[in-house]
Amino acid sequence: MDTTRRGNYESGADYVLEYGELRFTFGERDFAERVEQAAAALGFVGDPLDPEEREDLVNLAVNGEIGDPGSELGRHVNLCWLELAADPERSLVHWLRRLVFRGAWLDQRVKEGELDVRFDERTGTFAYRQPDHDGDLVRLSPAPSWAEVAYRR
Repeated sequence: MDTTRRGNYESGADYVLEYGELRFTFGERDFAERVEQAAAALGFVGDPLDPEEREDLVNLAVNGEIGDPGSELGRHVNLCWLELAADPERSLVHWLRRLVFRGAWLDQRVKEGELDVRFDERTGTFAYRQPDHDGDLVRLSPAPSWAEVAYRR
């Protein structure tokens, strides 16, 4: 049995995500960038966000809602709330948090030497391999898409 204790991801102390024994802490900029990347991966945003839009998206990821929207993105979230939050296990908030956590988990595993990362220029994606498991690829569960209710300027 492997008793190695894995390290926790840490880039600052502004935001905290916990799952089981893992506790990941993020600096403000790192967290905001990861939330925006997650929203793009989910098809919810396309273009790079303005600071006000990014702030609303971070508030959504942290608080699970946007109480007082500061941007058109925030107002769009509130208008589409029923579609975005209908199922708690498949809600936009759940998946934003999940992808932020998953990205930090992967980064930490790469840092600790448990995973090798390769960039595929053809597809524009990253692949993660386990060097001590004959180079097996890490399989990531596919994320749903929110393209039907995506925010577009």
